[in-house]
Parts: sequence; structure tokens; C-alpha cells
Amino acid sequence: MLNPGMYLQNRYEILERIGSGGMSVVYKAQCHTLNRLVAIKVLKEEFVFDETFVGKFKMEAQSAARLSHPNIVSVYDVVEEGMLHYIVMELIEGITLKSYIEKKGFLENKEAIGIAIQVASGIAAAHEQHIIHRDIKPQNMIISRDGKVKVADFGIARAVSTQTINATAVGSVHYISPEQARGGYCDERSDIYSFGITLYEMATGRVPFEGDNTVAVALAHLEEPVIPPKEYNPDICDGLQQIIIKCTQKRPERRYEKMTDVIADLRRVLVNPQTDIYASESSGEDELSKTRPISREELVSIQEGRKSFKEEEISPARDEAEPKPEKPRRQSRPRKSSREKSEEKEQEDVATQFEKILTAAGIVAAILIVAVVLFVFSRLTGLFSAGSLAGRESVAVTSEAPPQEMEVTLSDNQTYMPDVLGLPQDMAEAKLKENTLVMSVTASEFSDNYAEGQIMRQDINSGDAVEKWSTVGVTVSKGSDKVDLSALGLLQLTGDQAKALLEEKGLTVQRRDENNAAVPKGNVIRFTPDNAKVGESVTLFVSSGPQNVPGQVPSLLGVDQTTADALLAGAGLTVGHVSYDTSDTVAEGLIIGQSAEPGTILAPQTAVDYVISGKSPESGQADDGRYYIGSIDTTCSLSNYIGPASKTSSVRVLIRLKQTVDGVDLYTNLVSARLVVGAQDVPVVIPRIKGAYGVDSGTVEVVDADTLTVISSYPVTFFPAG
Repeated sequence: MLNPGMYLQNRYEILERIGSGGMSVVYKAQCHTLNRLVAIKVLKEEFVFDETFVGKFKMEAQSAARLSHPNIVSVYDVVEEGMLHYIVMELIEGITLKSYIEKKGFLENKEAIGIAIQVASGIAAAHEQHIIHRDIKPQNMIISRDGKVKVADFGIARAVSTQTINATAVGSVHYISPEQARGGYCDERSDIYSFGITLYEMATGRVPFEGDNTVAVALAHLEEPVIPPKEYNPDICDGLQQIIIKCTQKRPERRYEKMTDVIADLRRVLVNPQTDIYASESSGEDELSKTRPISREELVSIQEGRKSFKEEEISPARDEAEPKPEKPRRQSRPRKSSREKSEEKEQEDVATQFEKILTAAGIVAAILIVAVVLFVFSRLTGLFSAGSLAGRESVAVTSEAPPQEMEVTLSDNQTYMPDVLGLPQDMAEAKLKENTLVMSVTASEFSDNYAEGQIMRQDINSGDAVEKWSTVGVTVSKGSDKVDLSALGLLQLTGDQAKALLEEKGLTVQRRDENNAAVPKGNVIRFTPDNAKVGESVTLFVSSGPQNVPGQVPSLLGVDQTTADALLAGAGLTVGHVSYDTSDTVAEGLIIGQSAEPGTILAPQTAVDYVISGKSPESGQADDGRYYIGSIDTTCSLSNYIGPASKTSSVRVLIRLKQTVDGVDLYTNLVSARLVVGAQDVPVVIPRIKGAYGVDSGTVEVVDADTLTVISSYPVTFFPAG
């Protein structure tokens, strides 16, 4: 167990425990190097000695670290520190899709489709990297405060290329695919099934199969049909129901082949809810109209005059355009019975079939003649090597298959070259070894299409025949040489910290100092460009503090007396009355109030009073130990102050007390400045506010710390306490 206040790698400070799963515990932590909040998933103590669990945990890290997509939770770091195995990942402040469904009961069509498109986009990105999730469920989808949906917990994800049939079904039983339930081979279509069950729950507020135990639910996935979701929610549009039904087919080949196809249909239904997704499929040519080879069994069936063959009905059409010889008319001819007409028609059909068989036989004979000529020609021109057939590929062409379906048999010392593009280096090496090949890294290059450590090029094409134990040269990606500066949190760093971080990324840095009253001295104001390649130059604009304007009152709050006197002198002002007062929030010796509000323009040599936290050195007491006390308990909304962008913006907020003492406004900091997301309410809860002696009123102000604009103010009444 990790406790709040503990540090990992002298970098991550544990703040609180936020959840746990089957193998791990998740903590909220503060990264002090990059000054950002992160989530840390730590392997449970009972599993650290189990190599199987440690292997699964590392597999999760390797799989998730390869993925970079707006709808997938990002992985920042993977660490093995002593007995601790943990993953550092993006912290998403929000709610799981499962909780959201339970809260709302079920989702409206447009909302369900909007969330589904985001989820499907994240899954599709994983599938493009040959990774299947294998545990798609609403509990693993997080909706952030700004409405973005992210897929999390690739805890049992595994590269498709290394997937093996396993006797143990993996996944959550209410969302598990039939092939996973029976322990069979699963691929991207297994994720599509689980996605369909999740979409079913979004639209209806329930899962399609319930049971008394795990086995009962798993058997329902294998055997019972999915009840159409409209039976539980009649408001579901036809297009959405069709997508759900197609995703949740028992047989994988009847589902969508790719998640991108699901996304395309979801977008069509979003535009037109009554879209028939099967319309385009039914409008295509039917099976009988497609060109295909006729099998030997079908040919025999035709020759015997049968009208059916297994499940397919074969009805040879008569060529009605072919002229038929006129039969000589007889002067006296009795009318034929219906039976005689039927027998005559059957004879004509047999004759027509026989003619077609002769035609087909002629075509087959012509093809065989051409094949023989080509074979003799190739032998004469040396296209086939001389010698015995042993050790060479043999090509067999059957009359039942066109040339493109010819079967190729390799010799004992040959194998096919597998596709290792997009795989991590260790997985690619293992895959080649499984195919009795040896991998050699011939180069490392930057790539925007392949993540760092993935194979981006192989010198033998996949599918080519190659001698066993051949050396295959590969090029390993060094990742993108583009650095996204906006994702580094530079605005929360000092100029020196930002410079060091950028130089670690291979960038050169130019620093420019600017006056800025809103940004503390030494901190980064802005930077340019937003993206840069390795070796390119980045310009950092660093605050040199507020511009020294004669007569402009500086902010003295939080500085010591020496610094305050220097700031006043630099502004052409003088030090006025200095008083002392105790403070629960400001350290002793620092200024907690001043008579003139920062930014005010005063006449040169005007005196400015201020209050220092602590006891007066002359009296040994803070204002003789006499003061008044007050309290406040309320909340402040920032939405009206920030405006429409409140959900995606943040503001540094401080809380202070304003009192008028002897005709002079006195300011006392109650809560130091901190960054608050605009969508959150600021708690203004201070049970004990110490005010000036003899002053029975005051105002608590919530202030924008960067501009010193008052956001909200609340009157407070004070009572004598000493």
C-alpha cells in the first residue's frame, strides 16, 4: 500500500487512492518534474512474486504505451522500482460510462451515437496497431468533464500477431464475445461484439443477457439470440438497432469486419436516424450473378439434370435469343396432353443442357491447351530451373479453381516471411524466431507513422518465400521527430526548467525576457512554435516581472518586509505604517495586507501601509492580542466570470479579506492563489477569520490572482474575540 505523501522515483508524490482492479491499485499523484497530475497503477503486492501476473502487467504497459489517440488514455511511463511495478498514465477527471448510464437510465439516440463514435475511434486506433482490447465494457470508458470519451485499461490487450487459442476465456462475462466464452481464437471482431453489447446497454439501460452465475451468462452469449433493443426502448432509431444487431452476431464473419466500418455506419445514422444500413448490401449483385468456378459436384448435378445441389438451387437458364429450328407442321395432329407437353419440355431442357456442357468442355480444353503451351515455353526459356522436383515449389492447378487460387507448397527448408510492421522490436524478433528467421536491426529512423521502438520497414516483403534461418533486416522507428510543445506544460515551468526539458527533447532554445504583471517573474509566458522537429529552435518568452511604472502600487502580498520596501522604492513610493497580525494561512514575516490595491497609480512619494504576519517586535503581541472574529461558508461559481469557455478554461484564484481601518482599505490573504478549472465551483469555507480589532464588518473577495479582478465578494460580520 502507498500512503499520501510518499514519493516514487523522487518525482511522483502520492496524493490519494482512487480505485482498484483485479491486479492493481490506482493512485492519484503529482508529477513534480512536469508539474501535472497523473494516475499511477501499481501491481498488487500479492502478485509481485507471480511471474505470470507480472508478465500480464508488463504486457499491458507495452500494449498501451504504443497507443497515442485522443480517445485512448495515454501512458507516460513504465517503472519497475524494487518490489513495485507501476505504470504512470494520464489522469482523467470524470465519470465512467457505466456510472453515466446508471445515472441517466439510458441514453438518447444522438448522445449514444456520439459517445459510440468516440469509443469506436479509440478502439479502431488500437486495431490499426494490431492490438485488441479483449475487455471492452462501459466500466473501461471514461467521460471527462469536457465531454471527451477515452478508452482505458488495456489490462488484457494483446497483439493480434501473438494471439493464441487459450482454454481460459478472458473478459467481463456480460460483454464477452462467444468465441472468448468458449476459449477460442479472438480478433478485432471480438472487440466489435463487446462494443455492440456496450452500445446495447447505452441505448436500453440494460445488458442483453442476465443470469444467476457466470456460466449461465456465458452460455447465453453462445446460444441465446439477442433480443432487439427496441423491445426495451421503442424510441431507438432503426439504423442504431441495425448496427447493434450486426455487431452482436454470434458468428464473427457475420459482424462488421473492421471498426472503421462501424464508425462509418454510426455517422450515417447520426445524420439520418432511419438509414437502412443493409440497403447498400442488398442492392449489390446476388451470389448467382457473381463469376466463380463451377465445382465438380455442381457439374455432375447439371449433367444428371438435377435442379438442386445441396443448399444452392441451380436453374440453368435457356438462351431464349438462340433461334430454334421450326418443326414441320402436320396436317392432322391430335392435341397433346399436358403430361406429353411436360415430357417434351424436359427433353428440350436436357438437349439444351447437353449443348451447354459441350460448350463448357470446349472452353476447358482450350484453357488446358494454353496452359500446356505456356508451360513448354517457360521450360524452354529457363523460367523453371532444371533438375528433379525435390526441393522446389510445386504448383498444382485444378479445374475447379481459377489460376489466382493456385496452391503453393514450400520445401522443408523454406518458410513464408511474416508481416512484422508496427510491432515492437522484441515482439517482431519473437515472431520471426517462431518462423525460423533471424532479425537484424539495420537502421533506426524517425517516423510520424510508427511509434518509438516499432518496426517501420522490413527488407523482405511479407508473404515471400524465404530460406529458413535467413537474416531479415528491419528498420526500427525512433518515433516522431516532431515535439508537441503544448503537451509539455511549459507554461507551468520556470524559464530554466523549460529550457532543460526542451534540450532533453533535442531542441535548441532561445530565451527572451518580457515584462508581465500577470505571470510571476522567471516563469514562461508563452513559446513559439507549437510543434518543432528535433534540432529546430524554440523561443521561450520569460516574465521579468511587472513593468516599473512610476507611482504604480506593486503587489506586496506574500513577500517579506525587505522585498516590499524595495518594490515600493522602485515604484517611487514610500513605506507607510507597518503593523502586525497573526495569520493561519501566511507564514510569519510575510506581508498579508496592504493599504493600496496593487496596480493603483499614486502620486510620487505617497506612503503605502502594509501588515506583516506575526507578532510586533516592539510589543511582543499582535495588536496587543486583541482582534475580532468572523466566518464564511459558501461557494463561488466561475462560469459567469469566464463565460462560454468555462468548461475548458482555468483561472488562478485567491481569497482575501478586505476591511476599512481608519479610512484605509486593508487587504489580508485568506487562501493563497491556486489553479481552478472554470467548470468547478470554488469553495469559500473559512470557519475562523481574524479581523482588525474594533472593526465589526468586512468583505471576503474571490479574486483572479493574475489580474487582481474581483470575481465575487461576500459581506462578513465580525465579533470581538479578545
